[in-house]
Amino acid sequence: MGVENFITFLVTALLFVMTPGMDTVFVLNKSISQGRKSGVFATFGINVGVMSHTLLGALGVSVLLSQSDLAFTMVKYVGALYVVYLGLSKLINKNGLLAEVSENVKHSSKNDFWSGFMTNSLNPKVALFFLSFFPQFISPTQLENPIPYILLGVTYASIGIVWYLTLTFFASVFSVKIKNNTKMGLWINKISGLVFVIMGIHIILI
Repeated sequence: MGVENFITFLVTALLFVMTPGMDTVFVLNKSISQGRKSGVFATFGINVGVMSHTLLGALGVSVLLSQSDLAFTMVKYVGALYVVYLGLSKLINKNGLLAEVSENVKHSSKNDFWSGFMTNSLNPKVALFFLSFFPQFISPTQLENPIPYILLGVTYASIGIVWYLTLTFFASVFSVKIKNNTKMGLWINKISGLVFVIMGIHIILI
């Protein structure tokens, strides 16, 4: 199928997924603040974003982003501003986690999915990472074939789903106690919001 050293790819991809980053923070934040269901939808949203990067990479659009300063800059700033927006929303929320959940209960699942999707798919660093990482495990004669790229993308997304669902399961165990503690809920909002703002600013500055 054009894929080489698949076992090495599995181990390396697992290490990358397990390394704490923006997606990890996002899933943990959703799981703790809004419960297991929110973490599950955020997990699938993030990994659909992974597949969007995979398809773009397979079709060569990621190459365009890496070669076009204007295109890269536009995607970079849109993604960074969205992350900053998520953080500011947390920082200005004064109702605590319990009130936040009750206000958004009707649309939380849909919003969690799309928030996860946007957080991942608008991050140009993910596109460039895939562009540089995946070809290392594709046969040189198959680099122009989209199939190996897609297979690696599906594998990477599958690893991500398993890992983030595991995080969701353990994080949500504490959600009831945290949500019922008003002060703790407010602090989680502030801390997670600050983390997202810092991440967004970091993306803009790098």
